[in-house]
Amino acid sequence: MVALMVCALTFWPNWSPLQAASAARIDTPAQAEFRSQTLPPLGFAARETRSNPQANAAPGATMVAIAAAPDRPRVDLATTLGQGDSLGRMLQRVGVGSGDAERVSNLVAGAVPLADIAPGTRFAITLGARDGPGEPRPVDHIAFRARFDLALDLTRNGSALGLSSKAIAVDETPLRIRGLAGSSLFLSARAAGVPVGAIQQYLQTLDAHMSLDAVQPSDTFDLITAYKRSAAGEAEAGNLLYAGLERQGHQELQLLRWGDQGEFLGSGEMDQGGGATSLIMPVAHGHITSLYGMRFHPILGYTRMHAGVDFGAPYGSPIYAVADGFVSFAGVHGGHGNYVRLEHGSGLGSGYGHMSRIAVSPGMRVHAGEVIGYVGSTGLSTGPHLHYEVYRDGHTVDPLSVHFAMHAGVDHATQAAFKARLAKLLLVKPGAALSPLGSGRSPAFAGPR
Repeated sequence: MVALMVCALTFWPNWSPLQAASAARIDTPAQAEFRSQTLPPLGFAARETRSNPQANAAPGATMVAIAAAPDRPRVDLATTLGQGDSLGRMLQRVGVGSGDAERVSNLVAGAVPLADIAPGTRFAITLGARDGPGEPRPVDHIAFRARFDLALDLTRNGSALGLSSKAIAVDETPLRIRGLAGSSLFLSARAAGVPVGAIQQYLQTLDAHMSLDAVQPSDTFDLITAYKRSAAGEAEAGNLLYAGLERQGHQELQLLRWGDQGEFLGSGEMDQGGGATSLIMPVAHGHITSLYGMRFHPILGYTRMHAGVDFGAPYGSPIYAVADGFVSFAGVHGGHGNYVRLEHGSGLGSGYGHMSRIAVSPGMRVHAGEVIGYVGSTGLSTGPHLHYEVYRDGHTVDPLSVHFAMHAGVDHATQAAFKARLAKLLLVKPGAALSPLGSGRSPAFAGPR
């Protein structure tokens, strides 16, 4: 049908394109008419413009100039505290006078330290009528969330400002989520509802203790993160508290955030301080890549003595002292790169090379199992690993032939506290933090932060 119509149009003898309407076809009086009607607010008091288009919308005799436009009796606005900003400067930018801004800052500071008010906090502000032309508007009301668990209101009563605070109930049950790793651990955790920040911390923690390439699709990830919910409906995820990985029903990793530095330690690492016959490995979950003895050096290109044992481990993995001792050297040491030497007494010493970062300094006393640095690839190195040496009377010996007995790495009280905290966290049920508030649960989980 379409083809037939095209043919008919093609052979129509008098066919020609349609012409669009042109503004040039509108005569001058019509243009003046349209122009006069496009300004209704002025049209009622403007001079007649149809006969004189040049005077279109000019003010007429009935239009009277006023001295000043009436001021609004109140202004409602919202503003946000910026990074590096102060409460007083923010208030003055939105029109609050310096006097009121100072009074508001002093009142708020009496309820909560001003430094605790986080950037991004939103303020609902009502300003009243000015006392005179050009004067700043007084503050009538300010409402904002000073903290996750505290709301503040400032209200004017006559000439004075008063402050009232409202505590907001907060549930701090940690958020625990478990699931299969699948083909992508990140995507699987995200699909399970894990906050992005918690996933990043989880992957970094795993990567410091094992190779992420070793994670299998059938493995189960298990993570617990600090989590807060308020009765007002907001939720806020905090730091990762626990990182676990299960393989075929067995615990592959159980890592707990511990200590002032927020380092993740496993129960096996904490147990290293328990017995007099325990053997400490210098790096957790490391695998031997080169033994003690003659070998072909991959960088120098010839065979020479390899005076230690190399442990392959992820970049940044913690390196542990194998026994009590003191630091005799900590710094750059030729091909060893960043290097630490420990003296343990009875002619025994140990060395740790290629560190990415050194965590001790010369003269320090260290205990067995204490972190002295982190795996890296400094010096003559082809990739992240630990070069571990053992000395007897100043000469290197095969490190695997020497067993350092541990006597005082981690005290029993610390071990007990670590295990108690781990056991308490593992009592948290997956998804418990998402159950409705007031469902019979304790309103706050007094666990680790």
